[in-house]
Amino acid sequence: MPKAIISKAKLLIVDDEPSNVRLLERVLELYSAAEIIGTTDSRKALSLFLEHEPDLVLLDLNMPHLDGFAVMKQLQEAIPADSYLPILVLTADITAETKRRALAAGAKDFLTKPLDSSEVVLRIKNLLENRFLHLEMLNQVRDRTTQLEQALEKLSSTQEHIVKQERLRALGMMAGGVAHDFNNALTMMLGYGELLLPWLQEHASSKEVGYLHNMISAAQDATHVVGRLREFYRPAEHNEIRVAVDLSQLAEAAISLTAPRWKGSRRAEGIQIDLQSDLPDVPPIAGNAAELREVLTNLIFNAVDAMPDGGVIRVVTSHVGNEVTIAVSDTGIGMTETERARCLEPFFTTKGEHGTGLGLAVVYGIIQRHGGAIEIQSQKGCGTTFLIRIPITAVEAATGPQSCPAVDRALRILVVDDQEIIAELVAEYLKADGHFTATAVDSSEALAVFSHGVFDLVITDQSMPGMNGMQLAAAIKQISPEVPVILLSGFGEEMLDLASNANCVDLLLGKPVCAADLRRALFQVTSAAEVHAAA
Repeated sequence: MPKAIISKAKLLIVDDEPSNVRLLERVLELYSAAEIIGTTDSRKALSLFLEHEPDLVLLDLNMPHLDGFAVMKQLQEAIPADSYLPILVLTADITAETKRRALAAGAKDFLTKPLDSSEVVLRIKNLLENRFLHLEMLNQVRDRTTQLEQALEKLSSTQEHIVKQERLRALGMMAGGVAHDFNNALTMMLGYGELLLPWLQEHASSKEVGYLHNMISAAQDATHVVGRLREFYRPAEHNEIRVAVDLSQLAEAAISLTAPRWKGSRRAEGIQIDLQSDLPDVPPIAGNAAELREVLTNLIFNAVDAMPDGGVIRVVTSHVGNEVTIAVSDTGIGMTETERARCLEPFFTTKGEHGTGLGLAVVYGIIQRHGGAIEIQSQKGCGTTFLIRIPITAVEAATGPQSCPAVDRALRILVVDDQEIIAELVAEYLKADGHFTATAVDSSEALAVFSHGVFDLVITDQSMPGMNGMQLAAAIKQISPEVPVILLSGFGEEMLDLASNANCVDLLLGKPVCAADLRRALFQVTSAAEVHAAA
């Protein structure tokens, strides 16, 4: 057993008698010590200790130049506070006072000369056992400390992510009511624009038709913006529409779209902003073009606001590995580390009363939904770079809006909405496809009309005074269980869980609604009703 312990150890012998040093060396060599360092000059003890880092020191007390007490003082100052390094004192002085003084000075054990080799070996073994146990414990503590630090870092990162997500969730919930009212307004803008388009295409110039196309496109983009306000915290749905998007082409379009802001109005104020771009061909990604265009527009506008005295904006796309990246950088005022860490939070802004604190939060939500990441590099007074990485997912699997067959017969449809203008708009859509419609502006009127007529389908708004849409649907199902009911809601996706658990609703359709949405919805519910009837 002593041999197993001693064979792993490095030992330092300090004794002014050469014979004592040689004796100890020979005893230790019998036990195959890993390394034995001996010296008769106590002045070299410290340098040898620092050079070889022994596991145990065998030290004489009565020596010229530096006695054993002086050497122990030097060693104690050199030994780390969390280390255990035993010193075994070997001396011919057998007085009790010397022994007490040596142990008080830092010696872990004490032997008197002449030495008994067997006792020396056993004492060394005991001290080395404690030394190696301490080293093992110290390594375990260090490993555990490292694990705890990593766990705390991960926990801190997770907490930060959860806090950010909860802030986004709170914003999404708060924005739900606002989104409902916006969606009603967008329904009218989009709806009447689409109804007007065929007439303009026949009677108006291409310029006027182009104006209307721009209005419809703007309403469609606004629909996505409202949706993002409500759905900051929502992950991408598995069935969310994704099409092949070329980020370089999208960046060109965003630069053109934002030119009036960074080029026209700024130059009119005497401020020169130069926008440079490097947009090589990159692989397409699976994405939502309207959302990604909103991201680039927000970042370019942010860059403009960050350069009140002018400067340079650079927009660069690249293909790195399995990712497409796009960087928007400016030479503006930059951000502090605190501002950089918080700039993606909802309502955080450095623009004072001129900022809402929503732009970058919207950007963050959109990139998260695309499975991407945002890196922000900024320094106060030295500009900012937003680097966006989006993975090249299976674009071939991404599908765009799919056309579906129209219903091949004229349906009798009851349309219910407390906003009469929206009820009339939906009815006009349906009439244009050859269907017969009746309208009602509240649930009581709707039940009365339904009871005195024959209808193939009911389309009802959800948010109405008195009886809401879901309650109306339940009442209609009690009268005619076979009649499908489509629920319209400005709250969109937030109603999905409620509608999916309500047997009275056959389909949820979010506002704003367009002709294609209605056409698909009608085909879906009537096909399902026919399959159910056949079964």
